[in-house]
Amino acid sequence: MTRNRIPFIIIITIFVLALLVVVPIDEGVLGKRGLRLGLDLQGGTHLVYQADFSSVEPGTEAEALSGAIAVIEKRVNVLGVTEPVIQKLGEDRIVVELAGISEIEKAKNLIGQMALLEFGELIEEGEEARWVNELGEWKPATAVINGEEVELSSQYFKENTYLSQDNFGQVILAFEWDETGSKMFEEITERLLNQPLGIFLGDESMRGDDGVPIAPIIRSVISDRGIIEGLSLDEVTELSRLLNAGRIPVPLTSIYEQTVSPILGSDFIDMSLKAGLIGLILVLIFMMVYYRLPGALASAVLIFYAFSVLAIFKLIPVTLTLAGIGGFVLSIGMAVDANILIFERMKEELRLGRTLGAAIETGFKRAWPAIRDSNITTFIVCGILYWLGSSIIASAPVMGFAATLAIGVAVSMFSAVVVTRTFLRIFASTRLAQKTSLFSVYSGR
Repeated sequence: MTRNRIPFIIIITIFVLALLVVVPIDEGVLGKRGLRLGLDLQGGTHLVYQADFSSVEPGTEAEALSGAIAVIEKRVNVLGVTEPVIQKLGEDRIVVELAGISEIEKAKNLIGQMALLEFGELIEEGEEARWVNELGEWKPATAVINGEEVELSSQYFKENTYLSQDNFGQVILAFEWDETGSKMFEEITERLLNQPLGIFLGDESMRGDDGVPIAPIIRSVISDRGIIEGLSLDEVTELSRLLNAGRIPVPLTSIYEQTVSPILGSDFIDMSLKAGLIGLILVLIFMMVYYRLPGALASAVLIFYAFSVLAIFKLIPVTLTLAGIGGFVLSIGMAVDANILIFERMKEELRLGRTLGAAIETGFKRAWPAIRDSNITTFIVCGILYWLGSSIIASAPVMGFAATLAIGVAVSMFSAVVVTRTFLRIFASTRLAQKTSLFSVYSGR
């Protein structure tokens, strides 16, 4: 009893802490965080983008994709989405999950735009035009920096653009150049005095409320600051947010889109809870009826296991989807399976006439290789599934299933081998051990 006291205290402490993390389920006393539910459970939008690396230097693809993810995170924060999921899938894809978002098109536009403003000047005779609008034909406005001709764009903006008003009360977008941009803009405005400077977003001209392309006339040489006028309040607000969030370094193409309604997600949660509770209750009843006292102890360990895994899910946090819940339920079966192996070994030892204490120790010793090997193979499968989900098939549900199953199996090994063993040792040292019928499995007679 004495040697088991410290493990027992540790187990009870872990259970209490897990209980405080899990209950209440939507927050928890410790951690102050609810379970993170996937889109199939709470509704929202699932988007998958593919990056175009054609304009990126070879060998820098991973860096460009990481930069795109960082910019998307900033932009999604503008939407006010709670705990969005933004992660890399494969070598050239990004998955974005926006829980509870209703303005889907706005979210797609905000995420996917490169938000690179380009500045143009009118072409001269014989030159090739990049843009054409009602005001004429345009080429990129350039300046010479360190002996090279460089095109002027908003990539040289500082991320501090803001809304303001001019002397006539019109909304304007004020911006500031970085050191390189200041040199370029000073050279360009000096060359284009009293000439228009076109502003373009992608292949299109930026237009004001009246539909006319924006091309302010340069009245003086400007270096470090500038303004864009002629846009509506909404246009200036969105453009300012995009510019301050940064520029996506590579073009992104939406290749998959899925929307789940909150009502459907709520139904999924209810059905999952009912199925999980029914399955757990049936397993507990079977273990207690067939294995008697060891089955009752295993049932208590199973409850310890469930709260421990849920606490880990909340603390990491793990995004639970239907597939993830499936992995969790499957890991419960794995936990029970380990206990069954142990109890069957104990039964064999008791039939050989060993004492209860010896049967417990020998049963665990002989069951351990089978438990170890079966769980190792499960871990290998989980690793393969996670790799497939993150690269080849690029599927977040597959990754979620693999992650929840792996966590569950790891905790189930600890529960079966350490917790169940400790409980059995404690009970074997009490007066209940004298009633060997409580430790004998049901024989059918």
